[in-house]
Amino acid sequence: MTYKDFGLVNTDDMLHRAMAGKYAVGAFNFYNMETLQAILATTRQMHSPVILAVSESALTYMGEGMLMGMIRGANIKPNEQIALHLDHGHSFEACAHAVDMGFSSVMIDASHLPFDENIAISAHVAEYAHERSVSVEAELGMLRGHEDENTNSSDSCFTNPDDAARFVQQTGIDSLAIAIGTSHGAYKRQSDDEELRFDILEEIANQLSDLPLVLHGASSIPQNLLGAINKCGGNIADARGIPTDQLRRAINSGICKINVDSDLRLAFTAGVREFLTMHPENFNPRDYLSAAKSLVQNTVIDEMTNIMDSVNRV
Repeated sequence: MTYKDFGLVNTDDMLHRAMAGKYAVGAFNFYNMETLQAILATTRQMHSPVILAVSESALTYMGEGMLMGMIRGANIKPNEQIALHLDHGHSFEACAHAVDMGFSSVMIDASHLPFDENIAISAHVAEYAHERSVSVEAELGMLRGHEDENTNSSDSCFTNPDDAARFVQQTGIDSLAIAIGTSHGAYKRQSDDEELRFDILEEIANQLSDLPLVLHGASSIPQNLLGAINKCGGNIADARGIPTDQLRRAINSGICKINVDSDLRLAFTAGVREFLTMHPENFNPRDYLSAAKSLVQNTVIDEMTNIMDSVNRV
């Protein structure tokens, strides 16, 4: 099976259109039927291109057959501009397997390895994927933070602009994830006055003017969701995301793909907690999962509208 059998598209055209239009395509991580349904319903309602992102750990959690069964059941059409993307594949084997499953885009994340090893693995993935018309993203620089076993690092380093052009030339990748101060998880900044390294972004964008640039660890961590969780028995204190104005500036400076995971986890959790707090007698999973799905959908709508500016771009 190839991704075209599922109605999917790769990310090449959608990201280059986003570059030209100064907007971003959201790569929203999902991990069950409800989060997939919420993202798909929103992208269809808003007529927005979208990248359905799946980490290696989420793939293990859902199971390969179940995941691809849900994708087939979604009845996706190519003109909807929907891609299925492996997020943070950590080996050639993981990326190649995702391609063979029917993913239309893969990320090889060898950013923790020495520069030349990162080049070698990324180039190997690109060669395999391109033979099958699948897009490839790689990462240069490292993000700190923790979301799950798939993204867990206490180390960080900014992307070196002087290395970026060489890396892209020698790997043949289609998009580059850069490190300019974002991080994984809900604790992205220690204070409200921290800013992204726009100087690094602008230098890389000038050197790689035709290459889509990607921002990971870029959830905004909406405070209303944190408040709802903590009000209903949660304990997520002092979490800070990337402010909307900084994300919009990053898009205007060359970012055309933004990864969102933590915001959707927070929305899903807030939906469940609020519903069960308001209806303690209810034990029907369809009810509280529907509430969670609705809040995820509202979050995706808000970010497509107020951050990505991707509405009505299909």
